[in-house]
Amino acid sequence: MKQQHLITPPPELEKQWFAAWESGENEELSFADFVIPRAAQWGADQELETCLGWLVLNGYGELCHKIRAARRPKPPSLKEINLKHLDVMQRDGHYLPEILQDLRRAVEMAPDA
Repeated sequence: MKQQHLITPPPELEKQWFAAWESGENEELSFADFVIPRAAQWGADQELETCLGWLVLNGYGELCHKIRAARRPKPPSLKEINLKHLDVMQRDGHYLPEILQDLRRAVEMAPDA
């Protein structure tokens, strides 16, 4: 049996990725273009979790949430994006088409009052 590196995706995960690609989830991508970003992200996540585990074991666990927030920031919400857009429109008095698209998307997602 060959030894597998710790950040090599397990065969079960590789099978899931192949099944997702084969299902046509991203039909315009080659298998390599579909899998490489997923494998890179998976490996980076494994490395981050290993480092955070080391911090905990060595008495630096209080840093974990700060490091995770810095290395895996959450994308801004639609609300946060549009509040920034509104600030620009109010400050500068002009807007870009992308701003209108984002604002329209937010309004369309809002529940009817």
